Amino acid sequence: MEFNISGIIIGVATFLIIGLFHPLVIKAEYYIGVNSWWLFLLLGILSAIASLLVVNLIISILLGVVAFSSFWSIGEVFQQKKRVEKGWFPANPKKKK
Repeated sequence: MEFNISGIIIGVATFLIIGLFHPLVIKAEYYIGVNSWWLFLLLGILSAIASLLVVNLIISILLGVVAFSSFWSIGEVFQQKKRVEKGWFPANPKKKK
């Protein structure tokens, strides 16, 4: 019996990529603020273009996941600012308001 593990690889990697973006958003808002949104936009655009150019299907799919996780993170940076204002997360005392 032969197994196709591509789905499992993509599933695990997608889970890890999405899990990675949660702390990235928190750190980006903490150190840079909401102006970090353009970094996520740039990463998303570059990942989407790379996804179109890569021949390997699994890597192309994972680059697409990175691209759209980056695009989703743009909105999350602004939501993170609101969470900080509510006191749910610590504010950076060195950052200008």
